[in-house]
Amino acid sequence: MSSTVPLLHETLQAYNSRFAEEQAFREQFLSLLTHPRAFHRDHLPGHITGSAWIVDSTTKVVLLTHHAKLNKWLQPGGHADGDPDVQQVALREAWEETGLKSLRLRTPFIFDIDIHTIPARKDFPEHLHFDVRFLLEADRDEPLVITHESNDLQWVALDRLADYTTQRSMQRMREKLRD
Repeated sequence: MSSTVPLLHETLQAYNSRFAEEQAFREQFLSLLTHPRAFHRDHLPGHITGSAWIVDSTTKVVLLTHHAKLNKWLQPGGHADGDPDVQQVALREAWEETGLKSLRLRTPFIFDIDIHTIPARKDFPEHLHFDVRFLLEADRDEPLVITHESNDLQWVALDRLADYTTQRSMQRMREKLRD
């Protein structure tokens, strides 16, 4: 077992949130981590993913991607594909999905956790993403690169986030920045 699995386990045990749903998620994450394939996308009913809540230096805007497969505005992120270092997964996915070279962690700690359902596709059944999210910062003036995974990328003012999504987890992350 990789040394980062016990580290994630310890980090999640210590993770505290004022949001009740995250406290409940934490217990489900800890249970999932007992499975040896928790970081692999073929592990069902769900698996670990990593994502990035990317803000600029003002912390008043967030970078969202219009996900091509899900047809929703989301934060960049994706599958761990066997990598138990979810912080590196989040950084890698953010870079791959945005092209931003200026990405940096605002804090090394987990910013948010969420469990959400991914609908079935023709080649894979409905399943859960156990998403570990990190707060990143990037230069808003740096050019964005839209990949095949996205229809669009947009810097969105936090006070206009509801114009793009009403997902509770994204509203929760916005609230955390206002604390």
